[in-house]
Amino acid sequence: MENEKNESIEEKLNALNDTADTTAEYDKVDIEQNKGMAVLAYLGILVLIPLFAAKESKFARFHSNQGLSLCIAAIAYSIVYTILSSIIIAISWRLSIIVSLLGLFSLVFLVLAIIGIINAANGKAKELPVIGKYKLLKV
Repeated sequence: MENEKNESIEEKLNALNDTADTTAEYDKVDIEQNKGMAVLAYLGILVLIPLFAAKESKFARFHSNQGLSLCIAAIAYSIVYTILSSIIIAISWRLSIIVSLLGLFSLVFLVLAIIGIINAANGKAKELPVIGKYKLLKV
């Protein structure tokens, strides 16, 4: 029974990470020259560096789009978390465990950033799970 649960969780995680890989659409020279810029795209506000410094690189713009989506999602989460935690603590300080558990959700953004950095460093143009399908920039 326990083994079946583990397989089910593993299948769900694999399905979640089964995102579009468009690496074949990008020039290999562009990928090699702009891997560093693509990695910067996943480091919070540093997404602005490849956005402006590597405008001509389709590969860097792809990862800038992914990083910008991640950054916006993280900022939105932070705002919602701050509001919810204030409300929860105002209700009762005893509910602070709920605030702590909500705070752990921020680790998802760290995991997504690591996935993006690994993809960029390996020269892959693979969308991030969940948020990668949103196109904020023209590639």
